[in-house]
Amino acid sequence: MKAERRLAARLEPFDSYWQAPEDIERGYESFYAFYKANYLHRLPEDRGSKMLVVSCGPGYFVEFLRRHGYQDVSGIDSDPEKIRHAVQRGLPCHVARAFEHLEGVREAYDAIVCEQELNHLTKDEMVEFLVLCHQALRSQGQLLAYGLNGANPIVGAESLAQNFDHFNTFTEYSLRQVLTLAGFRRVEVFPLRLYVFYGNPLNYVGLAATTMLEMGFRILFRLYGKDCRIFTKKIGAVGWK
Repeated sequence: MKAERRLAARLEPFDSYWQAPEDIERGYESFYAFYKANYLHRLPEDRGSKMLVVSCGPGYFVEFLRRHGYQDVSGIDSDPEKIRHAVQRGLPCHVARAFEHLEGVREAYDAIVCEQELNHLTKDEMVEFLVLCHQALRSQGQLLAYGLNGANPIVGAESLAQNFDHFNTFTEYSLRQVLTLAGFRRVEVFPLRLYVFYGNPLNYVGLAATTMLEMGFRILFRLYGKDCRIFTKKIGAVGWK
């Protein structure tokens, strides 16, 4: 039996999903819209790909994948209560700790999706986790992960300070750095858009406002000799083995 790994995060552990709304059922539709806009076109084209969702919570991403034809999908989360919601919906999720589940696994998956922010890991833990993911992926396999964007002048510092279990933030450069350090040969970093609910007219107000702000941020950063291009609240990345 593998020894349980004690991680630095205590209140919001990395291997459990903490962004679900109070109304768990409502989250299946709202997160579906977010995933479709930000992630769908970055997933493997082969619907037969073997995929693992780490920190799957109630199974939001697992259900999203199943709805888009991916059948060889499983999810893990350390919180039995969250897994209970997933199982009640017939989703292939089970209770497991992320590090222990991946330890010793070699070339088993075509894709791994990390549903919890990498910011809930210390730098040493983060590198160790990403190396475990790299080892667990098959050749040409991909990791999909995300984190808090420290480049955003409005919420970057607050995102780090407001949660005791946030240990760092990223820029597009540092997120690419850590994935490269873990062995991923090619890395694509991209913005995560919040305003993706196109049936709501107010969505377009928020989208226009944030687009203008981000354009202004980029100009200001250029004046200081910085070439940051992504200023969304969170940033994602795909790394290929």
